[in-house]
Amino acid sequence: MPEAVIVAHARSPIGRAAKGSLKDIRPDELSRQMIAAALAKVPELDPKDIEDIHWGIGQPGGQGGYNIGRVLAVELGHDHIPGVTVNRYCSSSLQTTRMALHAIRSGEGDVFISGGVESVSSFGISGGADGLPNSKNPIFDEAIARTDKTAEGGAGPWHDPREDGILPDVYIAMGQTAENVATYTGISREDQDRWGVRSQNRAEEAIKSGFFEREIDPVTLPDGTVVSTDDGPRAGTTYEKISQLKPVFRPDGTVTAGNACPLNDGAAALVIMSDTKAKELGLTPLARVVATAATGLSPEIMGLGPIEAIRKVLKVSGMALSDIDLVEINEAFAVQVLGSADVLGIDHDKLNVSGGAIALGHPFGMTGARITTTLLNNLQTHDKTFGIESMCVGGGQGMAMVLERLS
Repeated sequence: MPEAVIVAHARSPIGRAAKGSLKDIRPDELSRQMIAAALAKVPELDPKDIEDIHWGIGQPGGQGGYNIGRVLAVELGHDHIPGVTVNRYCSSSLQTTRMALHAIRSGEGDVFISGGVESVSSFGISGGADGLPNSKNPIFDEAIARTDKTAEGGAGPWHDPREDGILPDVYIAMGQTAENVATYTGISREDQDRWGVRSQNRAEEAIKSGFFEREIDPVTLPDGTVVSTDDGPRAGTTYEKISQLKPVFRPDGTVTAGNACPLNDGAAALVIMSDTKAKELGLTPLARVVATAATGLSPEIMGLGPIEAIRKVLKVSGMALSDIDLVEINEAFAVQVLGSADVLGIDHDKLNVSGGAIALGHPFGMTGARITTTLLNNLQTHDKTFGIESMCVGGGQGMAMVLERLS
């Protein structure tokens, strides 16, 4: 059975939504530039050999609509390549890698482009997500009302709404899920804030060392300006500063702008092929995709999704957590990273060693491929072999992947 290997990657800088460096570039153009950058790193590859483009996006509408995966193939000038758009919210582009893995192992193709994009800046543009009618199923109205009431304050410890005879709120705002995780786990505001400071400080150290320069491919904006650095990291962040921020989602809550990710724009691409094709082309792969896994849990505590996802991917791969050198858990919120890591017993010294989404940002459809790029960068930097990436996923899911560094 052929193995799936990553031979190239490219990720854009991450911009702050609506006011950041990438607010004026379309998501399809941003994606096109990243795919072109990744392909430029494997000149041995004939584009005619590319089987498919699998592209992830968390909000597939507006400028990111019309099956952006196929749109990209045409924009790249490769009309022969089909394309598909995938939505698994925060893990959309990790799902695209999973699809490439499955296709390669089943013998249905040798070369795939995977990755994803999110342009939160374009959501409000005509035809974007903000302009769509309310399409929520009314069978969740009771659960939505419970969430709204809880958001007003005075919430007790989270408990499964099914105990009250109602469905969980599948449409719940992610910030509310983070507050639910905080009450469910008992993780304090102080612990969340200190993790937020850690993320910013680690990212600041990584920037100073040139770490992110090794993984970011510059983006050219419509006006010719070139962007090559992330907007998000805040140098000199301290606990004293973050601890003064007010809760965002509940008046008596613990989740603030300092311990949660911002809204962002960005794109990332991977070139994935069979190990036999890589050998035929004389390429030295960067990494092997060992295994992937997806799991589900109550939408109202979706932040704990990495727990079962990591357990499952370790089982599928026949490995133990002790075999893993580095772990990346997407920092949608500090509380869900801490809650997941504590249950699994993950050594914090191995976790998000160059900071995470609290500092860098979380463009939903980009994040899976961005974390893959950062994980590979860290494995190379620290001369380690095995890594796990994982994230919680809106709607009550978790995903995880094990990678083996090869070069």
